[in-house]
Amino acid sequence: MSAQTYLAYDYPLLSVFWSMLLFFLWIMWFVLLFRVVVDIFRDDNLSGWAKAGWLAFTVLLPFLGVFVYVVARGKNMGRREAAQARAQQEEFNAYIRQTASGGRTSSVDELARLSEIRSRGDITDEEFRRAKDLVLAGHGPAEHSGSTFRTSGR
Repeated sequence: MSAQTYLAYDYPLLSVFWSMLLFFLWIMWFVLLFRVVVDIFRDDNLSGWAKAGWLAFTVLLPFLGVFVYVVARGKNMGRREAAQARAQQEEFNAYIRQTASGGRTSSVDELARLSEIRSRGDITDEEFRRAKDLVLAGHGPAEHSGSTFRTSGR
């Protein structure tokens, strides 16, 4: 006679929960280890030798190294990550603005630029007036090549 073995009886429910907890903590340990290593390289305040020392400490004695790093530099670790996220968001917003405008400037920007050129004395009041008329008509000076402003039909 052969006795059937049931896995549920050989591995009780509490052992399943314990195994899941250990697996989860093991994954979280690697996430924390990688975040610490990335933060070591991200920090601009650390010299090359300090980065090498922290990296060696976290690789040779991983549990102690990560624990000491988080205690000693954990507060700034979050600040550096937030600063990087802000910088990425600003770059993304600038890219979207540039792409949405198609590389052209708005009429307000053109008028401000023309006013600045006139105040420097690079163009006369008559050239400024003609250029302003072009900008307001939708044919800005940025579309014309050269430094002279031409009007159509005048």
